[in-house]
Amino acid sequence: MQINITGHHVDITEALRTYTTEKMEKLERHFDHVTNVHVILSVEKLSQKAEATVHVSGADLFAQHQTEDMYASIDGLIDKLDRQIIKHKEKISSHNRKSGGVKHMAVEEA
Repeated sequence: MQINITGHHVDITEALRTYTTEKMEKLERHFDHVTNVHVILSVEKLSQKAEATVHVSGADLFAQHQTEDMYASIDGLIDKLDRQIIKHKEKISSHNRKSGGVKHMAVEEA
């Protein structure tokens, strides 16, 4: 998984970069097919905003979270992305398990 972290009106310190990277690893535990993540951290007056686009197999997921603390914004962002990835994973697995395949066909004996 490749992680790109960009800052708008904020310097990306090593602590912010490490914190964001460690939190993003949580997403990879739930879904192995995460290829690329682009995180944008920005500051606008008193609000600190974190937003991310996650490229997974079959979809691009986007989330953003805004609070007064950057670390809380990152935590909220990760929670939102985690829910989206779990939902995407369930959607993919439910499509693969639909009835209609050869294994699910009723066998009639004559």
